[in-house]
Amino acid sequence: MDMGSKNVGKGLRVLVVEDDTTTQMVHKMLLKKYGVEAQVAKNGEEAVELHRSGARFDLLLMDKEMPVKDGVNATRELRELGVKSMIVGVTSHGPGVVRDEFMAAGLDECLMKPLGADMVLRLINQLVA
Repeated sequence: MDMGSKNVGKGLRVLVVEDDTTTQMVHKMLLKKYGVEAQVAKNGEEAVELHRSGARFDLLLMDKEMPVKDGVNATRELRELGVKSMIVGVTSHGPGVVRDEFMAAGLDECLMKPLGADMVLRLINQLVA
């Protein structure tokens, strides 16, 4: 990896919507590695409330299965609020009904967790392009 990529995400704000603390840490660490400012919401309700209070993010990494409000309902609600940010679903489920339902809620993309460095870099590059 070339050294130029380490600040490729400078100025980007990402919300990691995830109830699992290990996954939160992994995703935050990867984002920070590329200069991205990362914040965590522990469930979909927190993500929606952040947006209602005026917070804005370039990208949301949205877990599917969370307490209080899952990723499907949170994504749907954010889109209804007019959130135009890229929302990428992150799930432990492979392709199928679960993923289709999640995509239909308004995701831009759905990926398997945990995300690796190459995947995070690809998402950042899409945002800065």
